[in-house]
Amino acid sequence: MDRVQAMQVFLRVVESKSFVRAAETLGLPASSVTGIIKRLEKHLQTRLLNRSTRNLSLTPEGERYFHRCREILDLIADTEASLQGSSERPQGRLRVDMPGGIAHAVILPQLAQFQQRYPDIYLMIGVNDRQVDLIQEGVDCVIRTGSLEDSTLVARRLGELRWITCAAPSYLAEHGVPASLDDLPGHRAVHYFSSTPRRGGELQFIDDGASITVPLPGTVAVNETGLYIELGLAGHGLMQLAEILVSGHLQAGALVEVLADKRPAPVPVSLLYPHQRFLSPAMRAFIDWTTGLFNNGA
Repeated sequence: MDRVQAMQVFLRVVESKSFVRAAETLGLPASSVTGIIKRLEKHLQTRLLNRSTRNLSLTPEGERYFHRCREILDLIADTEASLQGSSERPQGRLRVDMPGGIAHAVILPQLAQFQQRYPDIYLMIGVNDRQVDLIQEGVDCVIRTGSLEDSTLVARRLGELRWITCAAPSYLAEHGVPASLDDLPGHRAVHYFSSTPRRGGELQFIDDGASITVPLPGTVAVNETGLYIELGLAGHGLMQLAEILVSGHLQAGALVEVLADKRPAPVPVSLLYPHQRFLSPAMRAFIDWTTGLFNNGA
C-alpha cells in the first residue's frame, strides 16, 4: 500500500465528505477510493470514518489521524517546494470562508492583485458568518470578526473594523437626527440576525468611556450584509456596521453618520486555521496577502 497516496485519498474523502466526490476530484474510480480507505483502516487496525447512506464523519481516531496526515503531507509539499522553487510561486487549491461584508468590501476589490501575484492558486471563497467546521467541510482557513470563542484553531489578528451608526437622509428627515443617546427613543433600526450572540435590534455605543447597549424596535430583519445596507439606504431605520462597508455611500451622501462621538468599540478581525506545524505555500501566501490588506487600511 502506498501510504502517502492513502493519506491523500483519506484527506480528500474527509474534505469532500463523499467517496464519490473525492474520487471525481482525484480522477480515480469510486471503487478504488473505497478500497484504499478499507486497506488503510485494516493497516491501522482502527476505524477512521463513520459511514451511513447519507452521512460521513470522522471517528475520534480518524480526527487525530486527519491532523497528523495534514502535517505530514504539508511537510512533504513544503520540502518539495523548497527544492523546486515553487515556494516563490505558490500553487494549489485554497478554500477560505468569510463574512459577506469582508468579501465584498475588502477581498473582492483586491482579488485581481492576488491573482496577478499568485496565478497558480485556485481560490475558493465561501461567504457566511456561521460557525464552520473546517475539517468536516474541507475549509483551509476562515476570516471572522468580533471576539473569538475558545478554539483549537490558530488565530492570527488581521486588524480591526471601525463601526459607525448611520441612516439615509430620508429617514433622518422624517425621524430627526439624534444628537445624543437620549434622542434614540422613537427611532427604529434595521435588524440583523445571525449565529452570533448579539441581538439584531441592539445598537452598541461608547459614552463617557462606558459601553452602552440600546435596544431599538424595527420592522424588518435580514441576515445578509448587502440586504442590510439596501434597507438602510431605503430609509427603513438606523444601521450599525463597519465604516468600510458603506464608505462610498457616505461620501456620496446616500447615508449620513450619526452619533459619531459615541462610536462603538472597533471590532477585531482574525484569520483562523487548523493547528498544524507546517502551512502550505498557498496558505502562507493568502495569510500574508490578507494581513497586508488590513495593515494598509482595508
